[in-house]
This record gives sequence, structure tokens and C-alpha cells, in this order.
Amino acid sequence: MTPPLHIGPHTVQPPVVLAPMAGITNAPFRTVCREFAEGGQGGGGTSPAADSVSGARKGLFVSEMITTRALVERNAKTMQLVRFEDSERPRSIQLYGVDPVTVGKAVRMIADEDLADHIDLNFGCPVPKVTRKGGGSALPYKRPLLRAILHEAVGNAGGLPVTMKMRKGIDDGHLTYLDAGRIAVDEGITAIALHGRTAAQHYGGTADWDAVARLKEAVPEIPVLGNGDIWSAGDALRMVRETGCDGVVVGRGCLGRPWLFGDLVAAFAGEGEEAYARPQFGEVARVMLRHATLLGEWLGDEARGVIDFRKHVAWYTKGFSLGSQARRRLAVAASLDELAGLLDALDPDEPWPHGADGPRGRTHGRNKVVLPDGWLDDPYDCATGVGAEAELDTSGG
Repeated sequence: MTPPLHIGPHTVQPPVVLAPMAGITNAPFRTVCREFAEGGQGGGGTSPAADSVSGARKGLFVSEMITTRALVERNAKTMQLVRFEDSERPRSIQLYGVDPVTVGKAVRMIADEDLADHIDLNFGCPVPKVTRKGGGSALPYKRPLLRAILHEAVGNAGGLPVTMKMRKGIDDGHLTYLDAGRIAVDEGITAIALHGRTAAQHYGGTADWDAVARLKEAVPEIPVLGNGDIWSAGDALRMVRETGCDGVVVGRGCLGRPWLFGDLVAAFAGEGEEAYARPQFGEVARVMLRHATLLGEWLGDEARGVIDFRKHVAWYTKGFSLGSQARRRLAVAASLDELAGLLDALDPDEPWPHGADGPRGRTHGRNKVVLPDGWLDDPYDCATGVGAEAELDTSGG
């Protein structure tokens, strides 16, 4: 069995983290993923691998990105996003911020009000509305600003473990991950996750796993987690083997494939591919309906839940020969009854499609990263484009 991951006082076994994804990793999706990891309702039975790690946490499941300004101001949507199910332990929140004071206040609020058990800081988001404010994957270029944010976060955490997720840098000419790793160690960060792409790559091209290995060599004092192009449990094992990282972060690989977390439990427990899930469509349909139901309960409105679920339809059905008309109907269903009826009309015995574990979600790159004016002029000048006025006011990405 692969050694567990230690995030402060929390033991994470298998050493797997669900990556925060805007509009995706809300409480319903985390619940479905956890159920598979725990061998429960989501996955159709408990595997021997799940039994073998009974009592341990079956991975770490992180919230959507929470903006520090919105949290401090108690924005209604944000306060819903930071609510966890009673069964979620440890509770993990990812924060985004660019102003050290605001980040410190948000972290202090989480600690004082017992809102979470673990805090992750976002320095990896590549979307323009974030990078143009100097946030996300743009921020580590400003070394003093990064240090100040980490200092305030750790200093206000009241003993809660603080981790960070980042990319290699802005582009190949402005790599920041090794400097950022050393700053993180200096400031008391508990663990680092590295997505092996630059902001300019966005989600295109191939993740650079060699960078994960280099970061692990540079910061041996703390755990390093690898992220990028993990589409299957086999990919996760290969990343650990090839890079020496302490665990993996799974994002797009679990879109429409929440049973991947059950596969990961089996893989890290030493089981072979015969233990991995290969659900027939009837089983997939059952998970789809449960996911949509949970969304409606969470939102307090069945119709809103089904509408929110629509973006998941293509991911769940990828590879199955349902036909374009059936997919369109599923993607515009307006009620649980309608969704259930459409799913019931399809062949429940259709086998798992060969080769369906490939890329999902966003796969494009960008030619240029949107940054504040003059951002790249001096990595040590933090007067440009940052401060409380640059904080985003909405959570979830």
C-alpha cells in the first residue's frame, strides 16, 4: 500500500485530493465522489481495497474556489459554498485572494468560526478575470507579494494546516514554481500541489511531470502533490512512480467519472485493473440521477438542480453510443422525472466503452496571459495592479 499523505494533523489515504473546480466541486459532487471512495452508495458496493483502509480518510475533497473578499463580506452565495455536509471530514476550503490583509482576515474568520479543517490557497487559476487582477497563476511572479500572503494566511490560521496549489509559472519565459516552493517552506505552508502547466498553456498541451519531480527535489521538507493529465488510476500511480511526489490532485479526470476515486483507492492499495470500475450505462444513469437529485436538495429547488446538472451530461455519457438526439434531450431536461424517463429509455446493458477515460473538460491553450499593465516589469515591485481593490467579489471562479 502507498504511504498516506499527511496534511497537518490529517491523514489522507489514499494520497489523493479532489481539485477545486468552479461550478463543479460543490457539496453534491463531493458527496458522490466520496461515496465511491468509501465503497458506498455511489459505487455499487464496497471493494476489498476500500475495506483495507477502513477508518482512514478516502482522499481529500476540496471546495470550489472561495474569494477572500466575498467571504469576509459574508456574500450569500459564498456562505452557501462554505457549508459542508456533516459527513465531510476534514472540511477543506480553497481561498483566492491578492491582498494580504484580506486573505489574513478570511483565514482568521475560518479559524475563529470553525468553518473548515484545512485551507488551500489558489495560485493556479489561469482564467483572464483572475490573472488580469494579478491573482491565481499570475501572482507568484511577484515574490514579495506571495510571501506576504502566505505569511498572513499561516499567521492567522490558528493552527489549521495551510497548503497551496500553483502552476509552473506565467509562461516558459517566466517560471516561478521553484522560487514559490522555497518561499512556501519558509512561511510554514504544509504542502504544495503543482499543476505541470504554465498559465499560458491553460489546459492545452501535455502536463510537465518532470517539473513535479524538480519541485519535490527542491522542497523535500514538505509533501508535494502532482496535478495534470491524471485521467485514470493508472496515471496516478505512474505520476507518483515517475516523479517521487507524495500524492496526486485529480481535476478534469473525474468529470463524469466520480467512480475514479474508487479506482484510486484500489490502485493505491495495490490492487490491479480488474478492481477498477467499468460500469454499464444503467449504473452510470443511476449515478447521474443521484447527482442531479443532490444538486436540487442543495440548491433547495429541484428544477435548478437539474439545470445545474446539464453541464455534466456530456461528461457522464462520453463514449456511450446514445446518439446525438438522446444527448440533446438529456442536456435540456427540466425535472428529475424527465431526466429519469430519458435515462430509462436508453439501454442499461450497454457496456463501458473502450478508451472512454481520456481527456474531458477544457483542453485548449492560450497564446497570451492577461495581466495587469507592467506586471512583468519587475518581479519584486508589487505596487502594480494589486491591493484590496483588486480582490474579486464573487466565489466559485
